[in-house]
Amino acid sequence: MKIKTIKVTAKGQISLPVDIREEIGIQEGDELMLVQKEDYIILEKIDKAAAKFKDLLKHSEKVAEKLWRNKKDEIWNDV
Repeated sequence: MKIKTIKVTAKGQISLPVDIREEIGIQEGDELMLVQKEDYIILEKIDKAAAKFKDLLKHSEKVAEKLWRNKKDEIWNDV
């Protein structure tokens, strides 16, 4: 585990230290996922994060589709 101190610019931007970018393999143009819980922030490369959440996303899409296609909820369309 590495701990680094970085500053936030007036535009809300941050710079990731070179040694951490190199170790993780972050390059210009890569997308990162930002997860916020309470006062904690986690950054993770999208390709690694996507693999971890692939099954969860698949399950949540099925649940959402089941809820959206619920005929009982269509009663609210008549109001």
